[in-house]
Amino acid sequence: MTTSAAGTPHWFKSSHSGAEGGQCLEVAAQPQAVLVRDSKNPTGPTLTLTQRGWSAFVAYTAES
Repeated sequence: MTTSAAGTPHWFKSSHSGAEGGQCLEVAAQPQAVLVRDSKNPTGPTLTLTQRGWSAFVAYTAES
């Protein structure tokens, strides 16, 4: 994950999300956090996770 130099989040989603993108999350790395949003609603709410919170989220979803 890369961090945008200008402070504007650089959003991306997994290549496994498919072409239609119906049920995808987008993520953006920031110096102190990882931002998460719904790809269907890019102007909607954003979830801000600490790096530790992001690691826990990824570990949990990998178990599911």
